[in-house]
Amino acid sequence: MTGLIDVQNQNDEREVPLAKVGVKGLKYPVRVLDKLKKFQYTTACVDLYANVPQHFKGTHMSRFVEIFHEYRNDLSMNHFLDMLNRIRERLEAASAFGELRFPYFLEKYAPVSTLPSMLSYHCCYRGSVQPELHRFTVEVSVPVTTVCPCSKMISDRGAHNQRGIVTVEVELGPFFWLEDLITLIEQSASSPVYSLLKRSDEKYVTEHAYDNPKFVEDLVRDVYLKIVELKKFPYFSVKAENFESIHNHSVFAYTEFPHGRT
Repeated sequence: MTGLIDVQNQNDEREVPLAKVGVKGLKYPVRVLDKLKKFQYTTACVDLYANVPQHFKGTHMSRFVEIFHEYRNDLSMNHFLDMLNRIRERLEAASAFGELRFPYFLEKYAPVSTLPSMLSYHCCYRGSVQPELHRFTVEVSVPVTTVCPCSKMISDRGAHNQRGIVTVEVELGPFFWLEDLITLIEQSASSPVYSLLKRSDEKYVTEHAYDNPKFVEDLVRDVYLKIVELKKFPYFSVKAENFESIHNHSVFAYTEFPHGRT
């Protein structure tokens, strides 16, 4: 609007550049790609930032939301970077950053009864853009079941098992589907988890997990090797946390490719 003072564009004499300024925790409905249904609607929590040079007093916060609103219905991986670049250019910034966290829902079928139910997976897009450098990663956290190999070996009856979370972060290379990465992780565990199980399903899941025991170290290494075989990602990391059933603490393992990057 003409005649209104633009305070953010006023000069600042403190000579302190700001690496990131923006909006954090913006809740917004979005549309993301779905392998079977083409698209899926979900609700995201969004952080968007740009740098502010030392001579600018501030940035225009409204423009982050304005631009994100334009892209909310097409947040494929490449378009996420396009959105960040648009923010960078609109705010006359050298760099822009974004993080998009959202639940991703898949319909899963119980292994014996084949009854359907929905299961949510926590996903995250992270990106940064500069004139000559773009970086984008996708993170997905997958709940799984693991059975302790040691407990199975030394116990006369049964073995302790626990639910765990495997989190994989991959740097964008060739296009891939979230569903394929989720399946890879679930197949590396003692068993996937389900929202709905009848008695016949529970028997199957329990026995399948018992026949496929995994330490948290086994879980991370198996996921790592399967991702390496894909030859798709210039960088990825794998971490797992098991919420122990017989200890008052969790157990944890982590690795990355290439090793030692972080």
